[in-house]
Amino acid sequence: MVSPDSIRTAIGIIGNGTALVLFLSPVPTFWRIWKKRSVEQYSPMPYVATLLNCMMWVLYGLPLVHPHSMLVITINGTGTAIELTYITLFLLYSAGATRRKVLLLLAGEVAFVAGVAALVLTLAHTHERRSMIVGVLSVIFGTGMYAAPLSVMKMVIQTKSVEFMPLFLSLASLFNGICWTAYALIRFDPYITIPNGLGVLLAVAQLILYAMYYKSTKLILQERKRKEADHLAMTDVVVDGKHSDNNAAAAAGGRY
Repeated sequence: MVSPDSIRTAIGIIGNGTALVLFLSPVPTFWRIWKKRSVEQYSPMPYVATLLNCMMWVLYGLPLVHPHSMLVITINGTGTAIELTYITLFLLYSAGATRRKVLLLLAGEVAFVAGVAALVLTLAHTHERRSMIVGVLSVIFGTGMYAAPLSVMKMVIQTKSVEFMPLFLSLASLFNGICWTAYALIRFDPYITIPNGLGVLLAVAQLILYAMYYKSTKLILQERKRKEADHLAMTDVVVDGKHSDNNAAAAAGGRY
């Protein structure tokens, strides 16, 4: 008979896979940013929030804090590296106040996690106390990671467009939340259950919005392409007109 621990480990491995997909799901977004050399209307907040979340969970999974949590460390360590890459690209192709804001947030997050690690490891002397302190903070910031797309959801409702809320990211969030909620429930860990359960609810809400505004998004994009085509056509007419005027002037000059 398969033991609960074996099932939990298997789900944790699957959770590592779904979380990796979640971390990699913004790749098309950053490919677009790299090609256009602009962050457009994309918000840095989901990536900044996810970075803080990953760093806190790496701290939570350390043997000195919460033993036997290697699966938590592996995926969140990987997530930390991936999110740092995204934020670096965001910094490269943003400017002004946006860039300064992201830099300040990044510096603040690193300083905060380092400070928490130093205080917990020196002042809390049992695994239970260390797990509780870091776990509570991880719940708060894990909830922040899943709640970060709320700003994007607000924009979707206002613009009636899901252009800047990638479907793949919402699906990855849903499957990741389901896996880690199941992982936490087998050997009940409230610190992992709460943020991931909330993540499931928010991911479902995003998918509902996507279904509501998918058709209107297509219409908006079609209208934008039509306007761009009209603008190019008008530009061509103006350029052709100028060429005709120049040719006529040259011909007139030639007659004299």
